[in-house]
Amino acid sequence: MSDLAERKMRFLYALRSKGVTDPRVLSAMERIDRGHFVKGLFAERAYEDTPLPIACGQTISQPSVVGLMTQALDAGPRDKVLEIGTGSGYQAAILSQIARRVYTVERHRRLVREAQEVFEALDLANITALSADGSRGLPEQAPFDRILVTAAAEDPPGPLLAQLREGGIMVLPVGQSDAVQSLIKVTRTADGYDYEELRPVRFVPLVEGLGQD
Repeated sequence: MSDLAERKMRFLYALRSKGVTDPRVLSAMERIDRGHFVKGLFAERAYEDTPLPIACGQTISQPSVVGLMTQALDAGPRDKVLEIGTGSGYQAAILSQIARRVYTVERHRRLVREAQEVFEALDLANITALSADGSRGLPEQAPFDRILVTAAAEDPPGPLLAQLREGGIMVLPVGQSDAVQSLIKVTRTADGYDYEELRPVRFVPLVEGLGQD
């Protein structure tokens, strides 16, 4: 077995050992090579279960956290998903293997451009990447079946909650940026919203407005 094949096998084993058990999620993470989304100095570490720095002061999330968030989102093949915080594009690419349509919003234009290039190279035609203020969601495409937020707010943003359809699920980190945050699953019901706390996490803060780049 080649060194690369062995590293990929260890990568999938690490996901399972951290609690990623949904076969659809594991299959998506096997098909979408994280190596396409990690550039430069850190490319050698693409198959480690660790967050890595990317451009614009952002990070590509730890693979096991990507897997657990995707698993908690529980998207289906007919679902329309909104992701807030494109970053490297890795999470959107995973979602593209599970959902019908993925809209991903990022405040840094450079990250949108670079992610779009990878999506096109991998022929992921069901992803639309946009540069916009993620805290406002994407009202023109609402409602969404699922919403995934990859940056932490102190509370689930009102505009995002409003763009979730009844029966829909949102998964997001909540908490102060300098303290431990909690991963929260929000389900919209006929009467309001149900909240479930999943696990402690650490994400960059959700920032309003557009970036300079």
